[in-house]
Amino acid sequence: MTNEYIPAKVWTEDTNTGGTWASINRPTSGARHEQELPVGEHALQLYSMGTPNGQKVTIMLEELLALGVTEAEYDAYLIRIGDGDQFSSGFVAANPNSKIPVLVDHSVTPAINVFESGHILLYLAEKFGQLLPKELAQRTVAMNWLFWLQGSAPYLGGGFGHFYAYAPEKLEYPINRFTMEAKRQLDLLDKHLAENRYLAGDEYSIADIATWPWYGNLVLGNLYNAAEFLDVERYPNLLRWANEIAERDTVQRGRIVNRAWGEEWEQVPERHSKADIDQVLAKQPK
Repeated sequence: MTNEYIPAKVWTEDTNTGGTWASINRPTSGARHEQELPVGEHALQLYSMGTPNGQKVTIMLEELLALGVTEAEYDAYLIRIGDGDQFSSGFVAANPNSKIPVLVDHSVTPAINVFESGHILLYLAEKFGQLLPKELAQRTVAMNWLFWLQGSAPYLGGGFGHFYAYAPEKLEYPINRFTMEAKRQLDLLDKHLAENRYLAGDEYSIADIATWPWYGNLVLGNLYNAAEFLDVERYPNLLRWANEIAERDTVQRGRIVNRAWGEEWEQVPERHSKADIDQVLAKQPK
């Protein structure tokens, strides 16, 4: 007898797979229910959740505001992906891929829908002329690492994170497979950051903003509770970078937007003004 899984000649959907996301996963795209997206008073409207991909954009917006870019004021609405909010007709109209985050820019007519978190960062950096090096060589380095993150994070999230933290049963092969890749990525970042303060050199950029919510949170113990398992102390340069960025006021603000879990001082489910974050951070124990 063997427990080996033998794939069928033609795959058919099985809705009884269990796991965290089994109730919402389907092999088809498109809207599942009618509901328009709310629209606030600011030109930039964000529909998201405080996952690593969501944190990228809220940190970016808080960075822009701290730089004095008043046009970066934004409304942030919570999309509860576990409840299927991303499959509403309004959300699908803005992002047919039904993934958070999506940004709608009403400063132009017609409004521009921007989806894919890395693209949103690039869109905002180019729109406001901030957080992306202007010199070609350094800009290219920043873009190298931005695209590296977009290609690598799925191995960390959908690969390692899924099988280590969310799968209905612990399976040795996929955990070992994706742990190997996750640690290779951590080693790569550690070696690069041994010679660079930030990913693009001496200048903080969208490459860091994109990468920190995944790899910074991971090594600081804020993602999958896997820091000990991954032996992150072996990556001192990555830890130095992660801690330095975590201390930024803009990061502390952005990481809690569209978050509805954890301690009360970590939750800003919706953000419509600076005061929404200030009031929550004021509850943080001293």
